[in-house]
Amino acid sequence: MLTFSCKTISQEDLVRCAFDLNKTEYNVLVFLLKKNERRTATQISESMKLDRTTVQKAIKKLVEKGLVKRSQINLSGGGYTFFYKINNRDEIKEKMKNVTHKWYRRVEEAINML
Repeated sequence: MLTFSCKTISQEDLVRCAFDLNKTEYNVLVFLLKKNERRTATQISESMKLDRTTVQKAIKKLVEKGLVKRSQINLSGGGYTFFYKINNRDEIKEKMKNVTHKWYRRVEEAINML
């Protein structure tokens, strides 16, 4: 927990705010961070006890935001399976730092305008 004057900010709040994530997207991100191995949407949904389409929507957003990467495995009998894995942890941390630095600069500008 971080405390900013009269407001306490949890790690969840910070991550969700930094990347504009809803609760499900955040929970899927944390799940993938903890597992740190590739998983299918079905495996994630079964482990998290969520509907597969809910997980797929969350993963789509996480991929779009560059937090999760998708890889495709072609099946020998035809077809393919998508796997998802957390993107580089250091890149995610850097993205969060950049967001918080921008926020800090905007706060500082607002204070200077007083």
